Amino acid sequence: MPNVELPASPVVVIGAGPAGAIAATLLKRRGHDVIVIERQRFPRFSIGESLLSHCLDFVEEAGMLEAVQAAGFQLKNGAAFAWGERRNAFDFGETFTGGKPTTFQVQRATFDKLLADQAELQGVEIRYEQEIIGFDTDRARLQVRRQDDSTYDLQAAFVLDASGYGRVLSRLLDLEQPSNFPLRQAVFTHVEDRIDSAEFDRQKILITTHPLHRDVWFWTIPFSDGRCSLGVVAGKAHFQGFENDLDACLKTLVAQTPSLQSVLENAVWDTPARSIGGYAVSVRTLHGPGFALLGNAAEFLDPVFSSGVTIAMRSASMAAALLDRQLKGESVDWQAEFAEPLKAGVDTFRAYVEGWYDGSFQDVIYHTDSSPEIRRMICAILAGYAWDTRNPFVAEPKRRLRMLTELCASSAS
Repeated sequence: MPNVELPASPVVVIGAGPAGAIAATLLKRRGHDVIVIERQRFPRFSIGESLLSHCLDFVEEAGMLEAVQAAGFQLKNGAAFAWGERRNAFDFGETFTGGKPTTFQVQRATFDKLLADQAELQGVEIRYEQEIIGFDTDRARLQVRRQDDSTYDLQAAFVLDASGYGRVLSRLLDLEQPSNFPLRQAVFTHVEDRIDSAEFDRQKILITTHPLHRDVWFWTIPFSDGRCSLGVVAGKAHFQGFENDLDACLKTLVAQTPSLQSVLENAVWDTPARSIGGYAVSVRTLHGPGFALLGNAAEFLDPVFSSGVTIAMRSASMAAALLDRQLKGESVDWQAEFAEPLKAGVDTFRAYVEGWYDGSFQDVIYHTDSSPEIRRMICAILAGYAWDTRNPFVAEPKRRLRMLTELCASSAS
């Protein structure tokens, strides 16, 4: 029989990544007892390394901004795009929403540990190398397994699942459902980039479209130490024949893309490539009796606009505020006050991700003659402000994108 630990019913957060660290800290700052259960020991590797400006709003809310600013991460002021000879760039200091003009490009192992350490400094208890193996929704009681395989029960006042790709509660409660996104795969590595091109801006993520296959794209994310994260995203058909040699796969696709090949011509490929696939997933519900799902534990769209960490932190902030009210005895509506408003921003990102892969949003991105006001509206979304419905491209993303695509096509003809 497992021993039973019954403290004064803390909020339990599953996962100590960005969503978990932010949610736990915000609740602790509001006076609640919080325990974080984290399966791994930090630091640990993760992708999602190019932050959007909106992320820093939540880092600041959690009292962590000064520590992040002092950590020496690569400053990021926008996003650059390349397709053959076409180039375009967007500056986060010129957005419709305003917001923070800069953010950071981070090695997630370092960044995530920094946020977790900051959470602990503010009084959050993090239990590393423990995992959730059961959840009784009737009693909001979790079964936890330690590294030595011993188990204990943990009574929770409420559970926030911030387990990311682990999707702990959605798996335990059978909440997952197929995503309507086609299956894609990412192959990625870190390299010593040795980039000396004057045209390359280390303060921007570089998104490169394959010259022949517009549904194949690369990310190049420079770090402050002379290294960068490099990855390619494509349908599985593009990886056939390379299943057992991911390094050759990535190098071959880069070699097919002259503009990117020239940027990386001096790079030292010193880290084995990794792969992740089938990451697009959805769930039937974002909440239930005694629990809510945050960030990637609920849904992950696609890495193309680096929206994952932004959605995770946004959901953490929203859930913490709502749960604080609930724990203080107020009546709350998780569907109307959490799931629906969060989904509105996710659906905005979704519209532009779909537009990227069908080519319509790429036509907009690579069109350099858009009006300054339209550029500011598009840039606001690229900076993460997908919930600002004052922006027409947020309020009506599909209709506005269709109109803008037609406008770009007519001006190009």
